Amino acid sequence: METIKTDILVIGGGSGGLSVAAGAVQMGAKVVLLEGHKMGGDCLNYGCVPSKALLAAGKQAAAMGTGKSFGIEPVAATVDYAGAKDHVHDVIATIAPHDSVERFEGLGVKVITDYGRFVDRNTVQAGDTLIKARRIVVATGSSPFVPPIPGLDGVTHYTNETIFDLREKPDHLIIIGGGVIGMEMAQAHIRLGSKVTVIEGLKAFGREDPEMAAIVLAKMKAEGVDIIEGTQAEKVSQSGDQITVHTAQGDISGTHLLMAVGRKVNIDKLDLDKAGVKHDRAGIKVGADMRSVTNKKVYAIGDVAGGLQFTHVAGYHAGVIIRSMLFGLPSKASNRHIPWATYTDPELAQVGLTEEQARKEHGDKLTVTRFHFKENDRAIAEGKTNGLIKVMIVKGRPVGASIAGSGAGDLIGLWAMAIANNMKMSAISATVLPYPTLGEVNKRAAGAYFTPKLFESDTVKTVVRFVQRWLP
Repeated sequence: METIKTDILVIGGGSGGLSVAAGAVQMGAKVVLLEGHKMGGDCLNYGCVPSKALLAAGKQAAAMGTGKSFGIEPVAATVDYAGAKDHVHDVIATIAPHDSVERFEGLGVKVITDYGRFVDRNTVQAGDTLIKARRIVVATGSSPFVPPIPGLDGVTHYTNETIFDLREKPDHLIIIGGGVIGMEMAQAHIRLGSKVTVIEGLKAFGREDPEMAAIVLAKMKAEGVDIIEGTQAEKVSQSGDQITVHTAQGDISGTHLLMAVGRKVNIDKLDLDKAGVKHDRAGIKVGADMRSVTNKKVYAIGDVAGGLQFTHVAGYHAGVIIRSMLFGLPSKASNRHIPWATYTDPELAQVGLTEEQARKEHGDKLTVTRFHFKENDRAIAEGKTNGLIKVMIVKGRPVGASIAGSGAGDLIGLWAMAIANNMKMSAISATVLPYPTLGEVNKRAAGAYFTPKLFESDTVKTVVRFVQRWLP
């Protein structure tokens, strides 16, 4: 048994783990990285990257049938589903070298391609190697949660880890789960020529602002996605090529089944108890500094830390703990400025508090300002007027923003920056943007906050009239 001593041991080669390893080794720390499966983790191989690539293929197909208002004769797209999957895997292959073993070994990281498990509070075993580390970072991420629905074990079904390897186009794809993964895959497949039914136990896009979700749901339903809300899958069965999901609202039969009901954290292989690391089904228990509450040598970042499950959150956590581990400086994570987006068409994006959350927290101190995409000249020119932005404001500063519309995932960045830096609405409204751009919806939303203060105020009008009498 070989023993290695290192400054930092990173368990998991996904977004967060790779960010820690790259940052720490380039600043002089000795780093060992363990990855027992695929470098790049879920995001590169099964999540963000392949889903966005398949959505892009669907968007191209949809565009061919929607040109009439531009003077372009619509045509029905001929879809090569296997070719769309080739595009997905080409995108993964293009990005993969950035996350490869070779790149990280070139940076100076010792990479061990094996799973790790704790043997004591500061020692991890990976195969025939023991690694003793001053600091250990658990960045093992999450994987699809498949609920124990009666009959499911005997039915062919897919998750986000397997759907991208499917080469034949589903005639009728049934999706159980109306969250981000389920709804993105629903729109991608309806546009690529499949019939799609989504079954959601509560509300589709349940974590989003209901007003914003309604905009996207209306578009998806208009495209032909059948969305059944408020019902659970009670049983699943299969007869030949037909899969049937039995619900209280009736039976739904199709040719393929995608399970997209949620995620579970990857901690089963870690033997966390041997390290004295407190954990539960939601993940490792950490403080605001991302350290285990029961073993200060151990950090947890990303999905396994039990908070928001987004790739960019794992990267943010990496920056937080590098400050602490390498320089001994206090550093804490916060969720209040973390944005997220769903890449349907139109897109959904959120940062900070929703309107409902802000009203509960701030009451009468809250002001909500709104601006519709239909009033933006660029959106009009491109036929992308189906959208809305809402900004929640307290004492002149944004505390949340919700966007549904074209490019919402890009537009939300300005509000994330404003909240992270405690900026005032005046800073947004004073920004000069090129015309015509969709970015102006942000500026106009900020301007709408000042409209009643400037143009509907009797005091302002009185002052202006007074000044005008005395100006030379």
